[in-house]
Amino acid sequence: MIAYIKENHHLFGVLLGITFGIIARLLMLKTDYRQYPTYPHGRIIHISLGVIAAALGAVAVPALFNKDYTAITFLTLAAQQFRDVRKMERDTLTKIDSLELVGRGATYIEGIAMVFEGRNYLVIMSALLTTLFAILLNLWYGIAAGVLTLLIVRMLKSGKSIAHIADVTIAEMRIDGPDLFVDDVYMMNVGLKSNQAIVAERGLGFILTPYNPNGKVTLSNLGQRQAILYDLATILGVYRDDGEPALIPLAKLDMKDGRLAIFILPQEKDAKKGREVILRAPILESAVRMPTEAPVNKGENKSHG
Repeated sequence: MIAYIKENHHLFGVLLGITFGIIARLLMLKTDYRQYPTYPHGRIIHISLGVIAAALGAVAVPALFNKDYTAITFLTLAAQQFRDVRKMERDTLTKIDSLELVGRGATYIEGIAMVFEGRNYLVIMSALLTTLFAILLNLWYGIAAGVLTLLIVRMLKSGKSIAHIADVTIAEMRIDGPDLFVDDVYMMNVGLKSNQAIVAERGLGFILTPYNPNGKVTLSNLGQRQAILYDLATILGVYRDDGEPALIPLAKLDMKDGRLAIFILPQEKDAKKGREVILRAPILESAVRMPTEAPVNKGENKSHG
């Protein structure tokens, strides 16, 4: 058996790479409260793409060992296909979003599409490195490399959440005549008495206080605010129907200090759970801003010639 493995170590190296690539994709595949990818058909599509990505990454190694440099061309074509997958995900989610009571928003959708493209590249990396070490050294080194790539994949699986950039407190909601306030932040005008009664009975308010200027600018991004509202509405439900603008969830900034006030009418009125949802809401890559990293904010002076 050992002699057979040595004779066919390229084949076993490729199979090992494909195996670890598929495992990596399965580790990154999760259908959660957002219900995306859908179950089971959405998952089947992404697992199939993961198998293709793993095969491409694994087969590229023996091809390069045999000086078959056209393998690079196949990887380039694969990258183009995965970009098309990103476009497909974006288009699909955009169409679905128009039918949501509280939409994800374009920034959230772009983030999801970017993640699905990036995860296929991680699968290629896992399969390629596993196969490389298995063929270059032996299968045990290949397994070790595969396990290491799985650890890397696990670390890159999820990004930061709102808890990393802001504190969230449950805020008092009050109606002063037709004006709705969350803490001292003005939210909107609620004209109808019936809507005022609903807001007073079912409404929840939260205040997000950023830890630093970076968090303040990130929370001011409209896409990031919409993502928080979408997570709240998805998990707690939303007490509204189409054509009722007075009952739509809102997120508004306090212009003086950069705090973000959130108002929502949930189906499940649980302020503690709502606070936890906001703390766990993802920070969207497209919304992240770091003004403190600018040279002008670091006190660096540049001479101009």
